[in-house]
Amino acid sequence: MIGRRRDKASRLDSLRQRQRLPEPAAASDEHLINDMTAPPEPPIALTPEVACSPDTDPEILWHIAWHVPELRRWLVANPQASPELLEYVSQAGGPGVRRALEILLASIEED
Repeated sequence: MIGRRRDKASRLDSLRQRQRLPEPAAASDEHLINDMTAPPEPPIALTPEVACSPDTDPEILWHIAWHVPELRRWLVANPQASPELLEYVSQAGGPGVRRALEILLASIEED
C-alpha cells in the first residue's frame, strides 16, 4: 500500500514537472485541486417541472427545446422563456405545443 502511494506521488510530481498539472496550491487554495478531481454532479432529470420553472437556466431551456419535443409545450408556460425560445418552439412544434401557445396568447389578450 505504501509503495502505491509513492508511485502515485512520483507520477503526480512527474506530471507537474511536464506542466500537465498545476503546482500544489497553498493550504487556502487546496479546495481548488479537490474540485478538479471530484466527480461531476448527476445530470438533471428533464421533467415538465424543470421546463416550466422560472429558476431553470436558459441553456437548459434551449436544450429541452432542441432535444426533447415532448416537453416543449411546458416551455411555453415558463415565465422566463425568451421570445426567441418561444419562436423556436412555435416553429419546431411538438405534442401539445399549438394548444399551449393558444392558451398563452388568449391569456395575453385578456390582460
